[in-house]
Amino acid sequence: MAGSGERQDSFGAKGTLDVDGKSYEIYRLSAVEGEGLDVDSLPFSLKVLLENLLRTEDGADITADDIRALAGWDADAHPDKEIQFTPARVIMQDFTGVPCVVDLATMREAMSDLGGDPSKINPLAPAEMVIDHSVIADVFGTPEAFERNVEIEYERNRERYQFLRWGQGAFDDFKVVPPGTGIVHQVNIEHLARVVFTREVDGELTAYPDTCVGTDSHTTMVNGIGVVGWGVGGIEAEAAMLGQPVSMLIPRVVGFKLGGDLPEGATATDLVLTITEMLRQHGVVGKFVEFYGPGVSALPLANRATIGNMSPEFGSTIAVFPIDEETTKYLELTGRTPEQIALVEAYAKEQGLWHDPAAEPRYSEKLELDLATVVPSLAGPKRPQDRVSLSSAKEAFRTSLGDYVDGEAGDSVRSKVDEASAESFPSSDAPSVSEGGNGEGKPDDWRNHPAGSGDGRPSNPQHVRLSDGTEFDLDHGAVAIAAITSCTNTSNPSVMIGAALLAKKAVEKGLTTKPWVKTTLAPGSKVVSDYYERAELTPYLDKLGFNLVGYGCTTCIGNSGPLIPEVSDAVNAGDLAVTSVLSGNRNFEGRINPDVKMNYLASPPLVVAYALAGSMDVDLFNDPLGTDEDGNDVFMRDIWPSASEVEEVIASAITSEMFTEDYADVFAGDEQWRSLPTPEGDTFEWDPQSTYVRKPPYFDGMPDEPSPVEDITGARVLLKLGDSVTTDHISPAGAIKKDSPAGSYLAEHGVGQRDFNSYGSRRGNHEVMIRGTFANIRLRNQLAPGTEGGFTRDFTRDGADSTVFEASENYLAQGTPLVVLAGKEYGSGSSRDWAAKGTALLGVKAVIAESYERIHRSNLIGMGVLPLQYPEGENAESLGLTGEEEFSFSGVTELNSGSTPRTVKVTAGDTEFDAVVRIDTPGEANYYRNGGIMQFVLRNLRKA
Repeated sequence: MAGSGERQDSFGAKGTLDVDGKSYEIYRLSAVEGEGLDVDSLPFSLKVLLENLLRTEDGADITADDIRALAGWDADAHPDKEIQFTPARVIMQDFTGVPCVVDLATMREAMSDLGGDPSKINPLAPAEMVIDHSVIADVFGTPEAFERNVEIEYERNRERYQFLRWGQGAFDDFKVVPPGTGIVHQVNIEHLARVVFTREVDGELTAYPDTCVGTDSHTTMVNGIGVVGWGVGGIEAEAAMLGQPVSMLIPRVVGFKLGGDLPEGATATDLVLTITEMLRQHGVVGKFVEFYGPGVSALPLANRATIGNMSPEFGSTIAVFPIDEETTKYLELTGRTPEQIALVEAYAKEQGLWHDPAAEPRYSEKLELDLATVVPSLAGPKRPQDRVSLSSAKEAFRTSLGDYVDGEAGDSVRSKVDEASAESFPSSDAPSVSEGGNGEGKPDDWRNHPAGSGDGRPSNPQHVRLSDGTEFDLDHGAVAIAAITSCTNTSNPSVMIGAALLAKKAVEKGLTTKPWVKTTLAPGSKVVSDYYERAELTPYLDKLGFNLVGYGCTTCIGNSGPLIPEVSDAVNAGDLAVTSVLSGNRNFEGRINPDVKMNYLASPPLVVAYALAGSMDVDLFNDPLGTDEDGNDVFMRDIWPSASEVEEVIASAITSEMFTEDYADVFAGDEQWRSLPTPEGDTFEWDPQSTYVRKPPYFDGMPDEPSPVEDITGARVLLKLGDSVTTDHISPAGAIKKDSPAGSYLAEHGVGQRDFNSYGSRRGNHEVMIRGTFANIRLRNQLAPGTEGGFTRDFTRDGADSTVFEASENYLAQGTPLVVLAGKEYGSGSSRDWAAKGTALLGVKAVIAESYERIHRSNLIGMGVLPLQYPEGENAESLGLTGEEEFSFSGVTELNSGSTPRTVKVTAGDTEFDAVVRIDTPGEANYYRNGGIMQFVLRNLRKA
């Protein structure tokens, strides 16, 4: 563990920095000198890591050689040098944070069982949680929507919130931002982030760069204000809280040069979708991305944060901007103290962390973008990197629609699903067979479909009559959800004001949103509501149905709530491929709403425009949005606000006082929060009847010392999956179906269906989560062709069809280890620690994939699951693997010698091949030897 040796200072870096009469201890980067060491030209992000090593050098885990390796970084080298990074703090949201607190509470009991001191299980690094993932947009389009949704949120989540209040009292340095405050990443940049951190160390007030890891992949939003931080799994975050450093390889750093200015009509959202497309195509998984050049200085802080937020979408570990005057201006705007702002500027300049527009640090790879070339854009219908220019959006929609309108192939799949579980998979969840992703093929040409419209687009209109008497026909492409939501854009005043001004102009022209569109507004913090009110723009959004529904993630994470009932009925009756348009960062299949097959990311103004148009099958540049009172066509160009109009409102409506007032007592919460009965005590009293919070089995029967690693024999395949399987496909998320294994469990425990809540809200109950792992309605298991959802074949029952959970129970009863076969980019998307926890608890011992996303691979190791990779150029198909074989893995035992094998031999039936072991660092090897990261940390804390 970090700190196991005495604190050292091999380079004499320790010194003092005086700022306005106050003295801080710092570790100067300029002290690192020597042959081949060039600190000045290091990328900004690596300078931050270098300071981290200087300050935590102990001669054991962090040595002078580690410091030299980083200072002498070879930009062209393949990463192979491991370092130990110690983040200043940990940031969490409640979906991923509740399991963290559950695990810490369980670790306290396990420590006691091992004869250790339970109080040692306590955050050693400050940990802050923002409750933002639990509000669901059940009620919308009314002035009472926010208040009612908060009431429902408390009704559903009372047990969880009481548990978190216990944790806030039981653990030191753990703070909770209550519900109804804002989205974690926006609260982070507006209030929690320090940019330069201060803390008493050995009696000295020490200043150092603010760094963090977070339990949400979009922790990278804080990169926009010069804070190096990224998303990790909940299990890694727990280790960081307990003083365990993050083991990592010194990464390659991609320099992204910005120049020019955004043209009129282009937004920050369009910019970030362009960057996402560029970086995905370039390939930046596992790399740092750093922005530099003259265009950085011209980029508002909010736009930088928007770009940083999308780092997981292009796959990089971080997407960071250096500190400059724009940073300090933002800190001043958001109510940071003059003392803090002065320290940030003085420290950054002293350490060479202040941005020089003319400087060009040494980078591993470089890209460049002229901001003037950015055009209005969307991304969809199922991946954030699939950018489409707005001018081509109608044509692109029509091209994609063929993947979502069923022919014979679709009928076959639906028949199989209906046979398996008719009530579990209502027609709203009917499969959409698509190319790419995790598909198994494409339907027959939809132009020959009986419902074809004859204009190159399938058509299947369904007549709808709403309760108020409104009647209309609904067809493929209808926008069923238009949501201004998500941290990506709701932190950005330019696009939020732009949306409100567009709404104002639309109302003044007499336009209305289409009656089938569910319209929601979920800002990232109360400050947004404040500046809307001050600018007198709220009434126009309300008039179009964009009433406030909550301060939380809502639609972007699947908390969209139900569609308008009559619309949902029509969608299901006609199996319509309707769409959502949201200002979010994720649009994976099955994520937004079970009734909605096609999802598009767009800027907040475009969300409003599409709500007015009512369909993706329109050309917003040339087709009218509606007519004014005189019957004249109104086009988007008639109501689109200019950049100068937006800037004028921003200048007059946003003040520093809004931030200081809204965050003045941010941890106290409202009366509902303060009045919750709160359990007390160092250890938590588990309620055996609880269906929300249960003690997990991770430490049951754990010995003092780890047992030797064993080879895996006699294993069976639980799932055989295709490419781009995301953690959304793996991890339980969204609504819990009545007849799913999780629904059956809840019903058996006396929970009525209306109180099932979501998987996310029940992450503190491993029994629910195991049953929902690999149960996503869009998951296609090639071992059970023709099905969609959580189905497999159970070879304990001669290969009979089964749910994934039921099959795993049978395998566990027989002592049969399990394997998952996967394709490229396995585990992409949100960090979702339950994607790894659920995998492990189902009995999976190894995963073989063509490639992994960084966080999920790390999380698998953290749960004791062995990540393997096919030989270069090979995959399950090329090796002839069907998933019906019995698997064995030999050579794993080499880990017992203290080294990590490069490959292990895999025997699958008559096939043999050498799989690459993706345990990439010695630290990860230690986690695997101990059966997981939590077991490793617990054993080390007991010995300390």
